[in-house]
Amino acid sequence: MISNKKISYSLLIILFAVFTFTGCKKDEGFKHANGAAMTIEDFTAKQGGGGTVVLITGSNFTTDTAQIAVTINGKKLAVVGANGNQVMAVVPKKCGSGNIVVKVGADSAVSSGIFNYVFTRTVTTLAGNGTAGFANGEGVDAMFKFHDYRCGLTVDDKLNVYVADAGNHCIRKITPDGVVSTLAGSPEGAGYSDGTGSGAKFQTPFDVAVDAAGNVYSVDPWNWDIRKITPDGIATTIGWSIGSGPFCIGIDKLNGNIYYTAHDAGKINRLLPDGTNATIIEGLAWPADITVDKDHNLFIVLHDIAQIGKFTADTWTQTIIAGQENAYGYKNGPGATAQFSSPWGIGINSDGGLYIAGNGNQGGDPNNPDQSIRYITPGTWNVSTFSGSGTSGYAEGVGDAAAFNAPTGVAVDKNGTVYVLDRNNNRIRKIVSE
Repeated sequence: MISNKKISYSLLIILFAVFTFTGCKKDEGFKHANGAAMTIEDFTAKQGGGGTVVLITGSNFTTDTAQIAVTINGKKLAVVGANGNQVMAVVPKKCGSGNIVVKVGADSAVSSGIFNYVFTRTVTTLAGNGTAGFANGEGVDAMFKFHDYRCGLTVDDKLNVYVADAGNHCIRKITPDGVVSTLAGSPEGAGYSDGTGSGAKFQTPFDVAVDAAGNVYSVDPWNWDIRKITPDGIATTIGWSIGSGPFCIGIDKLNGNIYYTAHDAGKINRLLPDGTNATIIEGLAWPADITVDKDHNLFIVLHDIAQIGKFTADTWTQTIIAGQENAYGYKNGPGATAQFSSPWGIGINSDGGLYIAGNGNQGGDPNNPDQSIRYITPGTWNVSTFSGSGTSGYAEGVGDAAAFNAPTGVAVDKNGTVYVLDRNNNRIRKIVSE
C-alpha cells in the first residue's frame, strides 16, 4: 500500500513537472546570474527512499541541467529537469537524511528543511539454525555455540565473515554464500597451542578482527593471548594481554596497529606491527568492544556505564558521544539523551557511522530493554534504531519487525551490509539496506 502511494505521488510530481517545464515558455533559456543570490524556498517530497522524485522550488536556477548539481550528504541526485525557479531530481539509494544543496557553477543554496531518507532494511539469517552445537555446512545446516559467551565477528574485503565461536573453541569462516567452515581450532578440545587449522587450540575466543591483507586476529580471555590467523588457517601467537584477559579487539587497517580491551582491568592496549605492546588508556568502566576510523580515532563501548566514547588519535582524549552515564534503557535521540542497556559490540562503516549491538549482559537476558542494533550518525552522534527493537525473539523481517535475542557482535562490509552475531539464537544474521 505504501509502495503504491509512493509511486502515485511520484507520478503526480512528474506530470506536474512536465507541465511546468513545457508550459512555462517564459522560462525557456533562463540563464543563471553568476554571483547573485540563489535560494531554496521549498521542496517536495519531504521523505522517501532511493528513486524518490524531488521537486525543488527556489530562485536563480537555470534551464541547463548540465550546469546544475543537486546533493544530499554529498551524494549526487540525478537532475532530470529544470527552469528558472524549479529543479526536479531523483534521490539515489543510501544517500541518507540531510539538507538539499543545489549548485550552479560557483553559486549554491541549501534547504532549511531536511529530506528524510527512509531505508528499507531487511534482516535474514546468513548461517545457523538456532540450535547450539557444532556443524559446518551451508546456511541453516551449520551450527554455532554462542550461549553464555559474548562473542564478536568481522568481515573482510572479499565479504567473508569470520566468527569467534567461543563455545566451540574455534574461529569459523562464512563465505558470502553462507557456507560455514572452521578456519582454526577444534570443537573437540579446548586448550592453547599454535598450529594450522584443527591443529591450533583455543580456550574461549571472544572476538576477531581482520586486516587489509585478510589476516584474522583473535583474542582469548582465558589464554590471555592475541593470535594472528592467516587466510589458510595458520594460527600464531603475536602477543599477550596486559592487565587482564583480552575480551575484544579492533584493528587500524591503514597502519596495522592492533587495539584490544583488557576488560576487567579497564585498559585499552595497543600492539604495534613491530611487536611493541603497551597500555595507552586506563581507568575505563569495563571497555567492551573497540573500532577505529579513518583518522585513527578509537571508538569504545563503555559497557558498565552504558556509554560510547570517542578517543582522539595519539592524545587519547575521551569524549562521550552517546549514552547517559549509568542510565540503562532503550532510548533514541541526540547522543547526550540516548540510552543503552548493556551495550557490547561496535562496528563502523566507510562514512564513519557506528553500529552498536545492544545486549551484552552476562546471561544474555531476553528481558534486557535493548535487543537491537543501534546506529550513531557520524558528527552529530544522533542515535537511532537500525534494526530490531526492545523486544527479544527471532524473526526475519524489515526494520523493527525483525527480532534478535541478545545481539553481541556487529560488523559492516565495504558495501554497507551489516552482520550480527545473534547470541541466544545461535545464528549469524545479515541486514541489507534497500
